[in-house]
Amino acid sequence: MRWVSHGGTGGGTGGTSVTPPPGGDDTGAEPSTGPSSAPSVPPGFLGKIPKFAPAPAPDPVTLPAGPLAGWFTHIPTTQKVAFLTIDDGWVQLPEGAQLFKAAQIPVTLFLSLNAIRSNPGYFKQFQDAGAVIEAHTLTHPELRGTSYDFQRREACGSADQLAQLYGRRPLLFRPPFGDHDDTTLRVIHDCGLKAAFFWKETVNTGIVRYQTGHSVQPGDIILMHFRPAFVNDFLAALQAIHDAGLTPALLEDYIPGAAVARGPGSGGPGTGGPGRDRPGPGHGSGAWSGSAAWSGSPG
Repeated sequence: MRWVSHGGTGGGTGGTSVTPPPGGDDTGAEPSTGPSSAPSVPPGFLGKIPKFAPAPAPDPVTLPAGPLAGWFTHIPTTQKVAFLTIDDGWVQLPEGAQLFKAAQIPVTLFLSLNAIRSNPGYFKQFQDAGAVIEAHTLTHPELRGTSYDFQRREACGSADQLAQLYGRRPLLFRPPFGDHDDTTLRVIHDCGLKAAFFWKETVNTGIVRYQTGHSVQPGDIILMHFRPAFVNDFLAALQAIHDAGLTPALLEDYIPGAAVARGPGSGGPGTGGPGRDRPGPGHGSGAWSGSAAWSGSPG
């Protein structure tokens, strides 16, 4: 698979990259460092948050009847929307939470229990600001090729523990590294989860990498992580969506049975976030400072 990358948000870590990303997902080999003592997001970064048109009324997909859960690399839609997802949770930057609150963008978090265990309250800030928390296993293992019981323990166990932490049991799932087999999809179905997800674009160190073409397409799912470059990654993802003439939408709204209740303009727990119904602040003028192409799979 050939990936093409474009990067830079004018924030210091952009520029040209000639090396592949470290993988489509973090390995979890390094321990969580917990929240840093970094200051809040500088005002200059807040000015780079693009404005978006309101998202359209969602047009949900059709899920398979079973016994396997649905598997999606993108949402098949012609609506001018894209879906931002953030995985794992190893790096917990205060400025990342502040930026997310300011952006008012609908986002899905696929959290791994071993990554968030030292400070689950950090992600409550994202939930309170509109993010929806979904399952990503207990220990971030490779699932493909393992037994039903092992995969069930990882998938169902993570959903159950996230329900205890955040008051809503996840309904969506992303397998670590995106790797899965039919056993994975059977386990997800049996756990009461609706669907599992891969991605079309990845973001790392402020650079967006595309599987095909040079822009985000309607229905694309974008993957980023809680990493040291979170601020640049988040802004790069939003700018790529904006440059494509698309609007961020909430993944759960397009999966039957997964939509979350929300009050008008509410960013409270379990909501889809205020960014769905009104644009965030800023003017969308973030500059791009380089591009590079490379061949290979992201993980």
